Amino acid sequence: MSEAQEFANHIVDLLDPFGPCEARRMFGGFGIFHHGLMFGLIADGSLYLKADAESQALFEAEGSEAFSYYKQGKEYKLSYFLAPETFFEDPENCLYWARKAFDAALRNPNKSRKKKI
Repeated sequence: MSEAQEFANHIVDLLDPFGPCEARRMFGGFGIFHHGLMFGLIADGSLYLKADAESQALFEAEGSEAFSYYKQGKEYKLSYFLAPETFFEDPENCLYWARKAFDAALRNPNKSRKKKI
């Protein structure tokens, strides 16, 4: 098992009290999903959590930065912020940040997702 897969499994294990989560391979990393909705992103060995206008300031207050990547010389930032260290320190903080991220995902579902008729 690769180191990246082990880290993804570790994150899913940490999130067990939050409810059933899964790590799905995507874009060279992993998406972290709960009830089919992505609220976390693992890239370059780091966990990023979904944020929005309502929760972004909480992440910034922890010193977290948005996930970004470069394409054709241009920087793109996503609405996923580096998980604060407190996420990993105890189960209550893990749940707190998981809820913040999942709530942001609920408020901002993927617009490209097709609706079932």
